[in-house]
Amino acid sequence: MPCVTYDDAPLLADLMPWSVAPLRPGRAWPTAPDPGSLKARWDALLKAEGPDREALFEPTRARTPASAVGQLPGQSTGTGRLARAEGPCAEPVRVLAAPFDEQWLIPDHRLIDTARPELWRVTDARQVFMVESGDEDDPLLATSLLPTLRTGRVRPVYRRPGGTEPNLAPGLTAQLADRLGSAPAPADVVSWILVATGPALTVPLTDDPGLWSSGVELGRRMLWLMRRDGERPRLPGGRRPYVRSPLPARPVTLHYDEDEETLHLDEGRISPVPPDAWAYELAGARVLESWFTARTAPPEPGTLTAIRPATWPQSWTSELLELITVLTLLAELRPQRAELKITSGITATDLRNAGILPPPRTARRPASVLDHHEEGPEGQFTLL
Repeated sequence: MPCVTYDDAPLLADLMPWSVAPLRPGRAWPTAPDPGSLKARWDALLKAEGPDREALFEPTRARTPASAVGQLPGQSTGTGRLARAEGPCAEPVRVLAAPFDEQWLIPDHRLIDTARPELWRVTDARQVFMVESGDEDDPLLATSLLPTLRTGRVRPVYRRPGGTEPNLAPGLTAQLADRLGSAPAPADVVSWILVATGPALTVPLTDDPGLWSSGVELGRRMLWLMRRDGERPRLPGGRRPYVRSPLPARPVTLHYDEDEETLHLDEGRISPVPPDAWAYELAGARVLESWFTARTAPPEPGTLTAIRPATWPQSWTSELLELITVLTLLAELRPQRAELKITSGITATDLRNAGILPPPRTARRPASVLDHHEEGPEGQFTLL
């Protein structure tokens, strides 16, 4: 973490006022590492009838096959009760299901206990979500995908679709411009927040233009690696991980050889894998192990989750190689973050004296998004 030598740093909750509690899926089977399994699970659910369909669905107090709910914003799924549903599966969408683990979700409101429609309304190609990770060293994750992981609160960078109305305390960028000598773009402020947020979700703000520039540049690099959109990250040729021995059809064990910098999936081998990539943890869990377990842990027989690929897909190998690359590059940034010495700055007291904190109540609530209809239960349209 950056070295901070002053107190009274403002809180993330005040600098990015609008936040949403995490989604609560309620059941595991509508999420999977591959979209084909989701479509097969949907088909199996609809082939079952009556009590069998209800048992496969895995009802909770929030959702049963008889629940009446509207469409998720931006989706075109059915709104009739699932007990009598027919037709094909909704096209799965990419989500962040766990730290650095991109999976797929059936975007059907009838399948999700608490879907947080306000997040779906602002999800688009321009959006970025800042997610509280619960980790002391890396308290924030950033993703372009809708986050479904069970962590802390979610803060969209933009309050409206199309990358408009930044989710920043009103007046913050003007105050930064006054102290830094030039106006930072909202994306620069978000990059700084990503790199500077520390324990207790405090965000030291520097008034040193050189330090600000260095921190923003580092934050942009972190943001790009975490989002993984646009140009894909790559390591130089001699450090790039490759499959050295073919991966088995159904790997069961994962083992790391630090001396050889090799990741073993049963008899399959991938190298080089730097020790820092293998050891990369978030909230006490090793990222590579969690990613592998999500694809190989034995499911409960007879459940929809048990419907999965018969063999290890080639796409998973490609995703694993990219994940190793991302973790390697992120681990290299940790020493640079530790070297950020924020010795003077803009305190929470400064922002209160300037009338920026506390932010207005309206900034803590979602903006009104009225650019499309949302179908309610049983085909009725909802007025927002």
